[in-house]
Amino acid sequence: MASADEFAAMFYGEPGVLGLLANGISAFLVLLQNFNGAQTGVPSQGVEHILAGVQLILIGGVTQLLAGLLSFRKYDHLSGTSFIAFAALWGSYGSTRIVLGAFPPSINSTNTTDQLYPANSTFRNTELATPPIGQSAIAGLIAYISVSFILAFCSATVNYIMPFVFGAITLTLIFEAVGLVGGWALVVSGVLELVILMCGLYGAAALLLKGVTQRYILKGFGNPLFDVLLLGKANNSNSQKLGEEKKKNTQYAEPMALGYLCDTISPFIFAFFCFGYLPSFFVGTIWVTINAFSQLFSSYYAYLRKDVYHTTKFCLHSTYWLVKSWEEFVLSVLIDREGVVSGRERMVGDWFFLATAIVLCLMSLNMDVLEVAHNLLFLLLTVSTISQIPLGGYYIFFGVICSLFTALSLYGTFARLINSIGEKTLIPVGVQPLSTEKLQDVLGLIKRCWVKPQDLPRSTVTQLPDALFYVTNGIAALSAIHSQDVHPTFLHLTIPWVLIPGAIIQVYVSRLGIQKGRRFGPIIPSCYAAIWATWTWYRFAGVLLGISTDFAGGFTAGAVAFLVLNGFLMLIGAYVNVVLLLLTLVMEVIVVCFLLSTLGRLPYQLEIAMLAIFSLICLYGTLASLANSIFRKELLPLGPPLLKATQEKADKTPPPPPCSIATSRKTSGLLSISKLLDAGGVCGVPTDTVYALAASCKHPQAIEKIYNIKDRPQEKPICICISNLEQLSTAKPPFSPLLWEFMRNVYPGGISCIVKKGEWLNKLGVGPAYDRVGTKESIMIRVPDHTVTAHLCNMTGPLAITSANPSGEPDSTHHDMVITRLGHKISGVLCDGESNEAVGSTVVNCLKIDEGTITIIREGCFPAAQVRHIFEKVKNSME
Repeated sequence: MASADEFAAMFYGEPGVLGLLANGISAFLVLLQNFNGAQTGVPSQGVEHILAGVQLILIGGVTQLLAGLLSFRKYDHLSGTSFIAFAALWGSYGSTRIVLGAFPPSINSTNTTDQLYPANSTFRNTELATPPIGQSAIAGLIAYISVSFILAFCSATVNYIMPFVFGAITLTLIFEAVGLVGGWALVVSGVLELVILMCGLYGAAALLLKGVTQRYILKGFGNPLFDVLLLGKANNSNSQKLGEEKKKNTQYAEPMALGYLCDTISPFIFAFFCFGYLPSFFVGTIWVTINAFSQLFSSYYAYLRKDVYHTTKFCLHSTYWLVKSWEEFVLSVLIDREGVVSGRERMVGDWFFLATAIVLCLMSLNMDVLEVAHNLLFLLLTVSTISQIPLGGYYIFFGVICSLFTALSLYGTFARLINSIGEKTLIPVGVQPLSTEKLQDVLGLIKRCWVKPQDLPRSTVTQLPDALFYVTNGIAALSAIHSQDVHPTFLHLTIPWVLIPGAIIQVYVSRLGIQKGRRFGPIIPSCYAAIWATWTWYRFAGVLLGISTDFAGGFTAGAVAFLVLNGFLMLIGAYVNVVLLLLTLVMEVIVVCFLLSTLGRLPYQLEIAMLAIFSLICLYGTLASLANSIFRKELLPLGPPLLKATQEKADKTPPPPPCSIATSRKTSGLLSISKLLDAGGVCGVPTDTVYALAASCKHPQAIEKIYNIKDRPQEKPICICISNLEQLSTAKPPFSPLLWEFMRNVYPGGISCIVKKGEWLNKLGVGPAYDRVGTKESIMIRVPDHTVTAHLCNMTGPLAITSANPSGEPDSTHHDMVITRLGHKISGVLCDGESNEAVGSTVVNCLKIDEGTITIIREGCFPAAQVRHIFEKVKNSME
């Protein structure tokens, strides 16, 4: 029986429980409203809509978002993508209910206008003050219908509970959309919502019992409706590359499908608006905003997977949808159409989106046709929204491109998700247009004029989101350019263009800097976010609010503080590279201009020149940082640091290392560590997961040392590590054919199998340590998929290993961590750089495998669902 703590932990271990419950309860809330309206003949109004909306946001939105985030951390592609997508759906639908309760259709539009905007206000659209809630909701629901259908189809390749839940959601969305026009459809929708509730409750119960008992009690999970491999033939040319990439990124699920999914929703809603179906973008802004923030999670998990390209791409797309949605909100709700033309034509911020889109197109040429086509259509999107295009053709052009972008993003969602689930290229995505070598040659032309490309240090490549930092600042700076004779419409439109990328998204960039713990990582983005937020408040919103220079004393003091603060940032830039130093220098002049504006003495020409130069530096910084980070070579120069940290005097002897240090790249390193192990020492060694402490099975006393070094409880057994499965077969253990076949399918890899002990261990070479490894009846076996570890086992014989960390502390993912934490207690460390994984192996109990059952003791880098899928496949093939 599980304890109370273990029961609560099931929600973390099985986030599908939260996701299915959130969908079921949310559907139940809508069902109650639909049936109540059908029975009484009186639709819900006012407070009822507001309360229902708040509940949908909290349960269907926030709770399901948590389930999606946990699913991404469990390497569950389908659940992570689906739960975040449906969290955005329920959050948007709940927000629509709140708006419907706040602006009931019965209220006269003129009265609503007077409530929203004073009678003497210049900026109010009296025709569109009452938001077109029904039309906007229909646009959003139709957008999610196609997406939920794709998710329902893909879920059939994983289990046969989610297809019913997601399929019922698809049909519900159809009838909810129809119900906004004809009330009869809401009854049918209520019946389907009941199906969602029942299937969701059953699925949640099945997963909860599975989490508690570590085996499937209720049917529905563990077996798909059909095998994903039936959808296509794997592309051999891409499968190897895909497999190599996955080995290093199995800690988090792939976020590409989520990014494409969000790129399906936003342009679809914009297309409805551009073709005149929505007279106002009031409610559409809410749907697009929630969807855009969901897309930030795809950027975030791409960053955790060290995927610099998708981190930048999806964050850029999210920023674009946010800016455009709030721009249309201003145009369609806050201002009169008469002043639109004169205000729009002065805006130039979209040109930076255009330039960045070109950079992404260039960076994707060595990927696949789908990625290149997606970037080209996004490039056309940025072209279609250039503010200098006459309004007569603007919306038609934008609407057509949004329609094409929606169609391609929908296909991309399906292809990326199926290929992620199958871990093979099953759905065609096209060939590689340009080889990586040729693309590097093109990008390295500038660099080659000075020096030969050098490999960058790992920390400068993956730990700091430099490209996003330059993108957000570049958009904000270019959007802030304006002349002295500024039109009020321009002020309204510029607020989202500067505030969203410069402040809001840059806070997200700062968060990424904190994530990897890089020194100074979040400091500059955080400070510049504050500068752009203050700039927007005073220079744009301040004019609209009537803040004159006579009452700008606080902003003057703030500008002086920013000047001093940016002086320190310039010092940081001097320690990083020339481009960052130049950026901080120009920002210092920009802040001086801001200070002069608070005093009424602003030289506009100087400010325009500095903002333009700042944007150009940001554009080059984006290109160089993205190219260098993707290819891990200094293809485009950023310049050396002008200042370097003070080094210790040359004549001062550095302290000796606490233990013997050897490199895995040299045979002599392997020989030195093997000698230490043969002599009875304990050493830190790399594996295919995290670093481990190893001791030779020839020396039981060395295994005892491991317990003392780690402060490991004696009741926790230690496993053995061998080089390959052939080494095990020579010992002739009495394993069943099912166990042998299962091992052949999972070894070598990040899995540890628990099997019965026996005399065969003596033949394997474990003899002297028989009583010190495993338990009295069982032993855990590891066959790492790591060349260095395999060679070491061949040299020393079987090794007793356990993770190289003090008991209860996080695993060691770099040899420096082993040296720092345990170097003074062990004999040596075999240095191999950063580990491939951040967590240990997945432990599988195979003691009852002949009864048709395996148990996941601990889920590590190898997904538990995939282990069960392999076992079921092997078991069925043996029958």
